[in-house]
Amino acid sequence: MAQFSFVFENLYILCTLAIAVTLGLSFRLYPIIIYVVNAKGLMDDPGERSSHSSKVPTLGGMGLFIVFSLTILLLGVLADLTRPELLALSSLLAATLLLLIMGVKDDLVFMSPKKKLVGQLLAASMVIFLSDLRITHFFGLLGVGELPYWFSVGFTFFVFILVINAMNLIDGIDGLAGAITIVASTVFGIFFLLNGQYLYSLLSFALIGAIIGFLNYNLSNTKKLFMGDSGSLLIGFLLAYQGVCFLDIHVQPTNSFAVPNAPIVLLAVLSYPLLDTLRVFSIRVRKGRSPFSADRNHIHHRLLDLGNSHELATLYLSICNVLIILLVLLMGNLENNIQLIISVLVGSCLYLTPFLRKLEGPENNHGEGMTEPEFSNDVNPISPKNNSQGFGSYGIIRNGSNDGEPLKDNPIAMESGVSKDSFNQNGPMEKYKDSIKRLEHLNQHVELNLKGEDEGIRKQSY
Repeated sequence: MAQFSFVFENLYILCTLAIAVTLGLSFRLYPIIIYVVNAKGLMDDPGERSSHSSKVPTLGGMGLFIVFSLTILLLGVLADLTRPELLALSSLLAATLLLLIMGVKDDLVFMSPKKKLVGQLLAASMVIFLSDLRITHFFGLLGVGELPYWFSVGFTFFVFILVINAMNLIDGIDGLAGAITIVASTVFGIFFLLNGQYLYSLLSFALIGAIIGFLNYNLSNTKKLFMGDSGSLLIGFLLAYQGVCFLDIHVQPTNSFAVPNAPIVLLAVLSYPLLDTLRVFSIRVRKGRSPFSADRNHIHHRLLDLGNSHELATLYLSICNVLIILLVLLMGNLENNIQLIISVLVGSCLYLTPFLRKLEGPENNHGEGMTEPEFSNDVNPISPKNNSQGFGSYGIIRNGSNDGEPLKDNPIAMESGVSKDSFNQNGPMEKYKDSIKRLEHLNQHVELNLKGEDEGIRKQSY
């Protein structure tokens, strides 16, 4: 084994191995999880807020934890981590195991928000007190420098709880939470790599590999898998952990690489989950609701309502995240408070751009911006030309029917519940497309006997 020690002493090779091992484990483990979840019926049932219409296997977070923890344990031992690093690793794995158990319970049955909050605080306390991991300095941001001990501890708890729940909230469409995690962990991982931090580098790149392996199934059309709360709580905790480590290394005199605007970079890396959480919480409070009540006011839901796929919505938000990070890195020489103002303004413009477009569907826009249909015998595809009485006694449109009531003369229209108003100029045509489709389906292969003024009988098939 000694002849291979140089391999594990090289941090770049070690990080490459971390990605390779996690990918290999992912491709073996996730199909097993999907099979077991399907066999036992442990599926995610789509609700009224769900972006999916069918049941999907959940518990992908269990796979994330197994792949991540096995990789970091294996390579951590081979890399001959120091005693403080092993202690930090032990506290980290204990905290993530607690969050996994809590998340699995919430995925399978239910767990009250209060109990989840207690579990998150307990997990954060493991790494804060056992490895003394804290945010100790604000680097002049908002005029604040070094923090008193207990304020530092309290603020670190707040950061963990905020990031954990922010990542849980954005896990609403396929790939989004995973993509944001990859972007963030890549930034953190490169920084740790340049500073020769073995444990933190392993953590970042092992998480990247685990997420890439998971996305292979999360974005699949045939073998789809959700990470569930067990996954979102896990990655939220790991991102918060990396963020606090990122700031902590900047105050250490031994660091070999630093950025002058570390707090702004951290905010840029986590910009989407933080901005989206702040936005939806503000909307809920303004409407007199609990900030923790569920809705579809998230930015990623808006992108879906505009007709984008899950993949396109995820790609757009990930690109915005990368652009904000690059902007902040380029502004490194500016004063931190100025950087904060610029990055918040630019980030808000990028992330909130989807709200500048009007929704085209009537179910989302209530007909706003739609043109009114003009029904005449010349252009109406339903009524025949030069027939002022519609289709006659059995016509779908009959001038003698009562406004706002089903067309009494037409049994097909009565069955579908379509009123005359649906075809008049009282609303946008798009609003009644579904009703028209139902009529066409009911009338398919049905021949209607229509009585004409010449007392003849003609048949119309449509």
